[in-house]
Amino acid sequence: MSGMPRADGRIGPAMSGGLRPGRATAPPLFLEDLTVGQRFVTATMPVDAAAITAFAAQWDPQPFHLDDAAARVTLFGGLAASGWHTAAMTMRLLVGSGPPFAGGIIGSGGELAWERPVRPGDTLHVTCEVLEIIPSRSRPDRGMVRVRCLTVNQDGQVVQSFAPKLVVTRRPTQEIPHG
Repeated sequence: MSGMPRADGRIGPAMSGGLRPGRATAPPLFLEDLTVGQRFVTATMPVDAAAITAFAAQWDPQPFHLDDAAARVTLFGGLAASGWHTAAMTMRLLVGSGPPFAGGIIGSGGELAWERPVRPGDTLHVTCEVLEIIPSRSRPDRGMVRVRCLTVNQDGQVVQSFAPKLVVTRRPTQEIPHG
């Protein structure tokens, strides 16, 4: 899969075959559907040198993200994806094949760490675990969910850890007609 601009103008793999079947029709998850300890695993995404350099050229144009020869003399020792590219791929995996939160994946902050470089030839997936569920007292239509999302390569090595706080909507209540 190429990292060059696609026909739709975006950069990176189209993920045409990587999404798990039925994701678009999976029932939405509301706050009430979640439990502490619940886990989600995304589809996989292959990473190639073209994707790494295309992202870097647009968003993080440093030599170790743009040129393998230049990267060899840095602490990376070879071409490495930008951490922001890793974060973007993580988000794409979550949106495309992660938990189908009703209302979308809406973050309100979190801790992000890049544990090791992503290299050409890596294949990534994300595992998420629900850590905490806090219904809002002031806004009864939503709550906060703290999750831990680990982006993992084909060797089981964590390349990124992210612990966001997400806004998740509650299941709408049915209005009972008066009469």
